[in-house]
Amino acid sequence: DVQLVESGGGLVQPGESLRLSCSTSGFTFSTRGMSWVRQAPGKEREGVARIATGSGNTYYADSVNGRFTISQDNAKNTVYLQMNNLKSEDTAQYYCASHGNVWEYKFWGQGTQVTVS
Repeated sequence: DVQLVESGGGLVQPGESLRLSCSTSGFTFSTRGMSWVRQAPGKEREGVARIATGSGNTYYADSVNGRFTISQDNAKNTVYLQMNNLKSEDTAQYYCASHGNVWEYKFWGQGTQVTVS
């Protein structure tokens, strides 16, 4: 079975940090890439960070660039999101997602809540 399991969310104050983890199994981790996507109540889903698992190239949304860092551990089939200098507007449910061959979202985790207040 395909599984993506996020962890590391929680309640923090503005300016603090969190590190999210996404442990995966049941599919080829290195096929294309992984993303962290967030959604706040009443807002559109936003892809905040993406990593190409082969090259390690990364992409960040403007809203998090310079504060968030996505990384991967191919040996553990795990992707991370280091979030520094958190702001109230970062409050959302955070999901990890895998990408298929044409960068479509393919598999999703169940999400982990991040609340900055």
